[in-house]
Amino acid sequence: MKKLTLVFISLLVIVLAACSGTAQSENDKKIETITFADPGWDSVRVHNQIAATIIENGYGYDTEVTAGSTPATVQGLRQGDINAYMELWVDNIEELYNEALDQGDIVETSVNFDDNEQGYYVPTYVIKGDKERGIDPIAPDLKSVEDLKKYPEVFKDPEHPEKARIYGAPSGWAVDEILAQKVETYGLDTYNYFRPGSGAALATSLADAYESGEAWVGYYWSPTWVTSIYDLTLLEEPEYNKEQYQENYGTEIPSMRVTTAVHKDLPDQAPEVVTFLKQYETSNALTQSALEYMKKNGTNAEETAQWWMKEHEDVWTEWVPEEVVSKVKEAL
Repeated sequence: MKKLTLVFISLLVIVLAACSGTAQSENDKKIETITFADPGWDSVRVHNQIAATIIENGYGYDTEVTAGSTPATVQGLRQGDINAYMELWVDNIEELYNEALDQGDIVETSVNFDDNEQGYYVPTYVIKGDKERGIDPIAPDLKSVEDLKKYPEVFKDPEHPEKARIYGAPSGWAVDEILAQKVETYGLDTYNYFRPGSGAALATSLADAYESGEAWVGYYWSPTWVTSIYDLTLLEEPEYNKEQYQENYGTEIPSMRVTTAVHKDLPDQAPEVVTFLKQYETSNALTQSALEYMKKNGTNAEETAQWWMKEHEDVWTEWVPEEVVSKVKEAL
């Protein structure tokens, strides 16, 4: 009888341990707060807020944001410190992105948009002038990045006037390496490649030059409020060729797949949220409309997201079930 009792107790302990392990495993799958990546530009902040508004009000999760450089936030996504990334410019981080996918650290959920442009821009008046503003053409034959070799005196570096200045991307942005290499590839030896301290500093440098009618050349991209509000010309480069681009970036930067992605655990932790993110799709024009509104009205990302969702209700209501639509509309 004692032996039977001992056997029964042993079996009970095993069963309880197994049940405890199962309960622990289920608890591990739960998540209360979903963390978004903020790599430092306005469009991703607006997309974060659109998604957060839907997730908080439609699905009942809390949300927060972790800021950092692109490499740092992608690493955070891989490790699970960040749960969702709303705007990954894939080609700028192709090796890192593919490695994260191949190793199963992250899951791509959707293509947010893929009709964007980026490269070296000048204000159009630099080439064509602006009669209304009394600006004559400064570099009338400027068409391509390589043509910049003809006009170093037009784009003088204020700190080193013996050379010209071409504005690149802030240090830590994935595109910085690409842009710096382009200056070397196109033989722009008379130009200093200048890294502004932040995306805001880059925008300010262009805005100040534009409002003053002065020459400026540098990196920008769409969708942004800058490319929406100002009349800019994207300087030509050879047509994209993958082999050449991988060798020395000596072609145009191709339109990029800008994706959304999540940490590998999120499909188990919040499957309904991942289902929503798989439907998340906008466009260059839709994103740019938000950024233009933000600039003209001085709103922050949260206010802009609310305006955008009211303005483009036909878009986001296609991403989620009707019961979620109702909850979000009520919150808005």
